[in-house]
Amino acid sequence: MPTFICMMKCVSGKRSYASQNLAEEALIEAHINFEYRPRNGPTTVYKCEECGNFHLTSLGEMNAQLALQLKNGYIQKQKQAIRWKNKLK
Repeated sequence: MPTFICMMKCVSGKRSYASQNLAEEALIEAHINFEYRPRNGPTTVYKCEECGNFHLTSLGEMNAQLALQLKNGYIQKQKQAIRWKNKLK
């Protein structure tokens, strides 16, 4: 999965993503790079009425792409790859 750059911030102070696709990639990347407790952390994306871009949120139903990546084990495999990479440094 590519690493992406958040280009701007919203007046709300949240990171903004120019498209839903970029926000979904950021959501999945966050779950790979951080250890969230159950029912904690971002679970979906939404379009902001203030800036017109997309943000991550922990409110609402889980994003379909995130649910799929959790279910098929992709996120866990990426976490394990990072752990091994860190061990081999």
